[in-house]
Amino acid sequence: MQTTNAVITIYGPTAAGKTALSLALCDKLDCEIISVDSALIYRGMDIGTAKPTPEEQAKVPHHLIDICDPSETYSAADFQRDALRLIDDIQARGKVPLLVGGTMLYFKALLEGLSQLPESDASVRQKLTQEMEASGLTALHDRLKTVDPVSAKRIHPNDPQRTMRALEVYEVSGKTLTELTKERFGQLNKPVYQFAIAPKERSVLHQRIEQRFDQMLSEPFEDEVSKLFERGDLHEDLPSIRSVGYRQMWQYLNGELSYEEMRERGIIATRQLAKRQLTWLNGWPGVTWLETDDPQMNDKVEAALAQPAQKFPPKD
Repeated sequence: MQTTNAVITIYGPTAAGKTALSLALCDKLDCEIISVDSALIYRGMDIGTAKPTPEEQAKVPHHLIDICDPSETYSAADFQRDALRLIDDIQARGKVPLLVGGTMLYFKALLEGLSQLPESDASVRQKLTQEMEASGLTALHDRLKTVDPVSAKRIHPNDPQRTMRALEVYEVSGKTLTELTKERFGQLNKPVYQFAIAPKERSVLHQRIEQRFDQMLSEPFEDEVSKLFERGDLHEDLPSIRSVGYRQMWQYLNGELSYEEMRERGIIATRQLAKRQLTWLNGWPGVTWLETDDPQMNDKVEAALAQPAQKFPPKD
């Protein structure tokens, strides 16, 4: 396997089998796992996130798990910074960084880099809001067509937030959103082996999601969320509590949903998350696709790892 100086990534929708695949790969390679999951970062959120068990974490070193309190936020830029440092550290120890998860925005930040966009300016945003109220959104979008036609073509004329943000970027920085998004920083710039795993049939994935959700409910998931609910300093608008499953259980504990409604909405929300993850992946370049429960999966992984790793994004 040609993994010297290379990074391995495992993508996939929730409940597709990423954890099992990653641990199987660790049996063959001296890996350390970097979690690429925006929910696994939170302490005290174990059952609803399907966090690797203490035994699994003891078997293979895991990183970027339990690094934040649920009251805190963690951005794609935070992940990019931490992942780049960890990758260098792991490779310096002669091991292989194995990045596993379904938060595709994090993967994108790491592999493609981030744009250096200016922070929001309250006075500029207020002026644009007043202009929209006086002249209408169409007038703002028409102005965007003049200063940044590429962004105007991409942003729907009925999207006030993105229209105003594009104009705000131009007024604050003197550069268009199109120009700034071409200037990216922090790309991984290392060879990458990319794998994605999912069932062949969407119905199978839906069934696995329902089974996992019911398994969570059979465990003390309600107790886990109750402890968060009773803290008093957390609320439904935090990224942690917006996580699928947690939001629905929070609404149940708050008296907004019945138990059956909580279960149904939790399963639906998880399926919608999986759909978004697959949408990201369907256009992702350079991926070796694997089918969940394929008995030949390990052979296919070994065959892919026997080939030279690719720079991301692939040139072809």
